[in-house]
Amino acid sequence: MVRVLSDADVASMLELEALLPVLAEAFEKQYAGEVERPERPHYPIGTGLDPDAPTESTGTGLCMPAYIHGEPYAATKLATVCPENPDRGLPTVTAQLALTDAETGQPLAYMAANRITSARTGCIGGLAARELAPSGPIELGVIGAGTQARWQTRAIAAAVGSRLESIRVYSPSDSKVACAEELEAELGVSASAVGTPREAVSRASVVVTATTSTEPVFPGEALSAGALVVAVGAYTPEMRELDATTVDRAATIVADVPEEAAETGDLREHGDRELVPLGGVLAGEFGRESPDDVVVAASVGSAVLDAATAGFVYDRALEADLGTENSL
Repeated sequence: MVRVLSDADVASMLELEALLPVLAEAFEKQYAGEVERPERPHYPIGTGLDPDAPTESTGTGLCMPAYIHGEPYAATKLATVCPENPDRGLPTVTAQLALTDAETGQPLAYMAANRITSARTGCIGGLAARELAPSGPIELGVIGAGTQARWQTRAIAAAVGSRLESIRVYSPSDSKVACAEELEAELGVSASAVGTPREAVSRASVVVTATTSTEPVFPGEALSAGALVVAVGAYTPEMRELDATTVDRAATIVADVPEEAAETGDLREHGDRELVPLGGVLAGEFGRESPDDVVVAASVGSAVLDAATAGFVYDRALEADLGTENSL
């Protein structure tokens, strides 16, 4: 029997405070080489659907498999990225995840994975802030006001607790106002929409960039000494959120998957820079060297985190008897 978990089922199981240590352990396993994470193939979809543009695709399909050694489940996430979906009232990224018994290879679960993707990516920022933010109260500057900007903020709040004192949100659209209002109501932390990127990052001890930009989204010279920059938007060579000043000012650059982060638009022009694995930071082998150091944490995402999150959700769903069971 296969347990099918809807987005509502997944939502009821995702508690960020409990998920953070699960993903920290997954990162440490990845750092130790105790995971299987094949390259994720991606391919155009929808080519030929439009007779007026027969060679153009409608989006991209991705397959993201992973297995963490010693875990009872293997996972494969299937995702699509369709840039025109917002005009259809649909999410740009849509994902589903299949969970398999690692001993027998039998199918166990099929679940909605948009929220899993958002939560596990948010927790990357949360873990980075827990380990690398400067000591003391945290002023958070957020560039972007979409789904991931919200999840990054939630996960940072879950990771640092009462240290989070204020949130400033910038986006070129009016969505920044709704984002700030939602975060303040949800987290009980003062949040405001600001008119420029400089206002968002000036005086911020932690800065999050969660955009789809191909150009730098804030001036690096505006960063305060000691700031941590969590950059999660750029995952291709064409995408870029950080300017050269930010990268040059960074005493340490941390990455969830260093070899892939090095190829993004943020970092590919800085091939001489060493990228420290976030898993190594969580294992206690690396860390902030000075309170005044600017630190960059770059994220491209890892299917290992999808596998860890899916197992976490599935175990909780079994305990609560959530979802519906179906025979294949």
